[in-house]
Amino acid sequence: MSLRSLAHPLAQVAFDPGVQPAAGGLPGLDVLKKVVDSVNLFGIIAVVGALCVSGVVWAWGHHSGSHGAEAKGKQGALVSAGCALLLGAANGIVLFASTLGAQVH
Repeated sequence: MSLRSLAHPLAQVAFDPGVQPAAGGLPGLDVLKKVVDSVNLFGIIAVVGALCVSGVVWAWGHHSGSHGAEAKGKQGALVSAGCALLLGAANGIVLFASTLGAQVH
């Protein structure tokens, strides 16, 4: 039995459903985009607050000699910066992954 004879039945099973993303296909899409934009803005504002608090804890821990508080302040600052990076790059990350996924055939 050759490899070609095995591949032929598998080729018949494969089916392309032809589904493509379509803008404006559902009612309420504009409202959903506004909700996601607002959630993203809320997240960015929360990250700014977390970064401020982390900076205060970091400074307080450094000046009071509390190495645990200083370490937690540094950790909070790094986590806040990472969250800000992800929130700001969310559209680009999703676009990149979607474009990469669309190239799979």
